[in-house]
Amino acid sequence: VQLQASGGGLAQPGGSLRLSCTAFALDRAMGWFRQAPGKEREFVAVISRRGSVTSYSDSVKGRFTISRDNAKGTVYLQMNTLKPEDTAVYYCAATSANARTFYAPVQKASYAYWGQGTLVTVSS
Repeated sequence: VQLQASGGGLAQPGGSLRLSCTAFALDRAMGWFRQAPGKEREFVAVISRRGSVTSYSDSVKGRFTISRDNAKGTVYLQMNTLKPEDTAVYYCAATSANARTFYAPVQKASYAYWGQGTLVTVSS
């Protein structure tokens, strides 16, 4: 499973960006993680294989929205009200094929495939 993340860039505090991750398989949960300089990679959001379950880290809840369009083979991360502390490389990730409809893990170890990352910088 090859994943391609895009949509990163420079945004001002309070601004918005939308990340996209393409070429994912339809039968698995998809997640977004991020890694800031000098920090460990952390969970951001996850969506189950059919989109019925989503989960977010406390730091982005209410500001970020994860969604997927299975027909287009794409998962999105809409990021609103961006803060400087959102600055990081964002990675999309996919679990192994899983038939459980409501499976939506938050642990890095649950993900078998990772994209190359896209840089998001929030600065005035």
